[in-house]
Amino acid sequence: MKLYLIILSLFFVQQTFAQDTSTKVWSLQDCIDYAIEHNITVKDAALNKNLAEVDYSKAKSSRLPNLFGSASQSFSNGSTIDPITSDYVTDQIHSTNVGINSSLTLFQGNQLNNQIKQNKILLEQSIFLEEVEKNNIALNILEVYLQTLYSKESIVIAENNVVASEKEVERAKARLDAGTIALGDYTEAQSQAATNKFNVISAKNDYQQYIIQLKQLLELSPLEDIEIETIDENMDLVNLNIDKNQLYNNAIGFLPEIQASNLNIEANEKELDIAKGGFLPTLSLTGSVGSGYTSINDNTFSDQFDVNFNQKLGLSLTIPIFNRNQTKAAVKTATINIEKAQIQKQTTEKEVYKKVETAYQNAISAQEQVIAAEASKVAAEESYKLAQKKYELGALSTTDLVISQNTYTNAQQNYLQSKYLNILYHQLLQFYQGNDIKIN
Repeated sequence: MKLYLIILSLFFVQQTFAQDTSTKVWSLQDCIDYAIEHNITVKDAALNKNLAEVDYSKAKSSRLPNLFGSASQSFSNGSTIDPITSDYVTDQIHSTNVGINSSLTLFQGNQLNNQIKQNKILLEQSIFLEEVEKNNIALNILEVYLQTLYSKESIVIAENNVVASEKEVERAKARLDAGTIALGDYTEAQSQAATNKFNVISAKNDYQQYIIQLKQLLELSPLEDIEIETIDENMDLVNLNIDKNQLYNNAIGFLPEIQASNLNIEANEKELDIAKGGFLPTLSLTGSVGSGYTSINDNTFSDQFDVNFNQKLGLSLTIPIFNRNQTKAAVKTATINIEKAQIQKQTTEKEVYKKVETAYQNAISAQEQVIAAEASKVAAEESYKLAQKKYELGALSTTDLVISQNTYTNAQQNYLQSKYLNILYHQLLQFYQGNDIKIN
């Protein structure tokens, strides 16, 4: 019974260890969701949004009155003015003053209201800018994910070539021993086999490089191993019967970078209103309460505090007359910044149009290329199979067989590349139509 329990315990330990050390398989959606939550660029954009929230809250609080207390204790000897009674005295005295003061800005050229409005706009802009970074990381993940899949399939092609070339080396050796081919034909077969092995190493290295890029986007540890999920070969692609201008108008209508550029103009317009408010007067309400004690007076501390209790209420009006042209300069600066923001919006729209047009043209081209590449691959495969049969019968030289194999390999690589480019550009069109990125 004890032996049975020990074996059972070891089995569970082994199973647990195997589960812990298993490599996680990531789908595209897994990668996108994880990157949006963990990528440092997205986190930085989220922190900028948090700062904008703080600034907006701070601006709203500027409408409230301030309130602060004060207390002082003084000692004097010789001729002086009693700070409590304002009498002229020559004795040694000590006095205590306490008070509470408050002020409230009633009007400041409407600058407070405009500042609140500007900070609200900046908060809305920061939300869109965060969405920009989320979109960027999703598109980067899509591109690297597809590149990784491409390199992974390239390994399979390269390994198949190694198997085929090793068989060809065996056939060449048999024919060499039989005296039907020259030594040069045999060494050429060996050279091709070595080249194919080198190509496997290169393909695996390319795959690992893309895995590294993907882990960096995901902010994963370099020590963590990951695998990526393959995609459905028969996945539906977006219909290309769409108008390019309509596609652009759709993108302009929802892309967050466009919304952010519009809000940037509005924020600078509010900055101009704030600057113009500097020409107007400022009206403030002030108030205070306080009391004090002096050693000159014979009354007790509490009696003096009751007698000396005072209240003040006042209005303060500040009229700007000349501030060394600081306000004029602020107005000019704000006006220029509005023009700059408008140019930035135009630049953003041009960049979006370029991206949309490029994705549209590439999608059309990629769809045509994948059809042509598939036909080329099928033809090259048939040609290579025929070449292998001829080689086995001694009707084809090693050189011609190598050429046929390389032609087939290139056709496979071209098809593989066009297939993933087709998926990439179709997904970009989906994105610019406002749809989610999805390939599984």
